[in-house]
Amino acid sequence: MFGLIEGTGVEVLDPRFHRVVPGSARVERLWTGARWSEGPAWFPAHRSLVWSDIPNNRMLRYDEMNGQVGIFRQPARNSNGNTVDPQGRLVTCEHGGRQVTRTEHDGSITVLADNWQGKRLNSPNDVVVKSDGSIWFTDPDYGIGSDYEGDKADGEIGHCNVYRIDPVSGALSIVADDFVKPNGLAFSLDESELYIADTGASHDPDGPRHIRKCAVTGDGASLGRSEIFATCSAGLFDGFRLDATGRIWTSAADGVHVYHPDGTLIGKVLIPEIVANVCWGGAKLNRLFICGTTSLYSVMTHANGATWPKR
Repeated sequence: MFGLIEGTGVEVLDPRFHRVVPGSARVERLWTGARWSEGPAWFPAHRSLVWSDIPNNRMLRYDEMNGQVGIFRQPARNSNGNTVDPQGRLVTCEHGGRQVTRTEHDGSITVLADNWQGKRLNSPNDVVVKSDGSIWFTDPDYGIGSDYEGDKADGEIGHCNVYRIDPVSGALSIVADDFVKPNGLAFSLDESELYIADTGASHDPDGPRHIRKCAVTGDGASLGRSEIFATCSAGLFDGFRLDATGRIWTSAADGVHVYHPDGTLIGKVLIPEIVANVCWGGAKLNRLFICGTTSLYSVMTHANGATWPKR
């Protein structure tokens, strides 16, 4: 175990992890000053990272070329999860807006989904784009539970679902309705499975604190059987991403937990704050960006991030 910043380091739990993180690797704290950092998204064209600071109602931008951090958008409707679509546009889940939006190349914002059958969404949380252009997102109720991460309100749908936005018609459909509080999500490398975190234990000690692996059906537009892939041993899983070999790098209370595709926890990147989400970036997608509670961290790895969405 090692680290220059107090509380950081690498913990090897399986010999396979030695091949993942260089022995000389150090966790870097790139910036601090947030209340709750979330939703990192990497833009390779301009070598920058955009992420959300939910309670401060702003989005921040880190420039890898000069190390500077500035405001990307404020107010930001208490944005949470972000991703980038095949055209290089920012797709965002908004707690305050209770909607999923896309930022166009000219800076205008398009609302992609804000209601289910006439009832307002709860507070979209995390989002991914599939190779066919469809957008999949989770909709727990964290953003309407209080005024801290959004605007306190009563839910209209009465449940926390996982949704899909059709790439052609824009129609919204429910793909999963059996989660307590669906949270982070990511497709397997071949898109035959969708991993979804359930953070139901945030409000019920006996609630779920795991990632489920759900089969994508033959039509590519719905989900079938599912099973628990991993249960969190430190706090809760929140957001996560895959590397190019299918390993899952997921947030947890003590840092980033790394799982082999067979479900084995092989190692950890230790962070002295609760981690909410991660994403891959850098010129070779071998730099893992980590959103801790108040800070943005990164670590260089031997792994390369999976390219999403697939092209």
